[in-house]
Amino acid sequence: MSTLRRPNFVFIVADDLGYADLGCYGGRPARFGAVSPVVDAMAERGMRFTRGYSNSPVCSPTRFALMTARWQYRLRGAADEPINSRSRGSTVLGLAPEHPTLPSLLRDAGYRTALAGKWHLGYPPRFGPLRSGYEEFFGPMSGGVDYFTHTSTIGTPDLWDGEAEVERQGYLTDLITERAEDWLGRVAGQGAPFFLSLHYTAPHWPWETRDDAALAADISRDPVHLDGGNIHTYQRMIHHMDEGIGRVLAALEKAGVTDDTLVIFTSDNGGERFSDNWPLVGGKMDLTEGGIRVPWIAQWPERIAPRGESGQHCLTMDWSATMLDAAGVAAHPDYPLDGVSMLPVLEGSAPFERPMAWRMKHRGQRALRDGRWKYLRVDGHDYLFDIEADERERANRGAREPERLAAMRAQWEAWEATMPPIPEDALVGLAYTARDMPQR
Repeated sequence: MSTLRRPNFVFIVADDLGYADLGCYGGRPARFGAVSPVVDAMAERGMRFTRGYSNSPVCSPTRFALMTARWQYRLRGAADEPINSRSRGSTVLGLAPEHPTLPSLLRDAGYRTALAGKWHLGYPPRFGPLRSGYEEFFGPMSGGVDYFTHTSTIGTPDLWDGEAEVERQGYLTDLITERAEDWLGRVAGQGAPFFLSLHYTAPHWPWETRDDAALAADISRDPVHLDGGNIHTYQRMIHHMDEGIGRVLAALEKAGVTDDTLVIFTSDNGGERFSDNWPLVGGKMDLTEGGIRVPWIAQWPERIAPRGESGQHCLTMDWSATMLDAAGVAAHPDYPLDGVSMLPVLEGSAPFERPMAWRMKHRGQRALRDGRWKYLRVDGHDYLFDIEADERERANRGAREPERLAAMRAQWEAWEATMPPIPEDALVGLAYTARDMPQR
């Protein structure tokens, strides 16, 4: 690759997609056929990661890490999952505009930037995508919205173009795709490098396909849609997203920029009740593997050999650091990165050691993954798992290896001592109460 040409980036994030929901991760086919042929083809053309993780088992904190390439725990707004439609007007719960971000650092280095899709990092006038490095934004500000009425969990409109609330007719997944296509048509191939965040709300509840517009009025009375949905609807929602990704990739091809564009696909956390996490257990809200291990696929014809597979351990913030590294953009000196660049792995280097840690107020959860081993605490009970031998986390090795358990507990506590404490008033989120979540 010419050293004079900086790569473009498209960062695609699904919402609540499980580890094995995609065909290329062993997902089962749907009644209609392959669920994710476009993303599966991306894995064939690029590299698929089998030991990749999200920074959190819930949406908002992971997005703080994605935006900053730093531990989300460093920011008050990322304490568990406090940001929802009821936090509108808060001057505390959000990503502070003065904090450098992946898009702001790239923008200041000459990149064009846009977000099509979910923000979930605070509301104007204090917070918002345009205040954190994006030149354009279209999508919802909150977590989950209806796919047809585009209303939030409390029934208020939540679709924005920049900082103006707008009304649009159509299925939200398609509207997000259309804005991404439009932006690429105006920007891609015009000289300046670009960074597009494509953050779908699919397959997050409410569970609606393109054909379910008639359900929207009924669902709006219970936006969490706990009594609705099924596996078939869920798979169709993933397929709609997959089709949209195909249209975005086609826009890159039309602009002649496919070869020098790094396209990354992942999920913000593990799946919910209809997702397929096999062989993992748990899901969203859990620090068991099913809540935090997610798909990671990278396509970049100029730099990544096809049909690659890596067991490299990585977190969401590592991929933000990777893009900055690939662009030759340094972190702000006052905000050093916690993320670790995956660029050497993409270019063929062997995996390296990457300890990873998590904490969550919900159920007093904590976890540390280091090598093949994992330390986990839930509800006051400590566990030690050999994940390479026991991905389902069923065989607690703590009693057999008390010294290893004690060492990993001490390692987690040493890491945790470097983070600000979780505020006493931090909430898991009004949309995710014990009543709402399915029992596992």
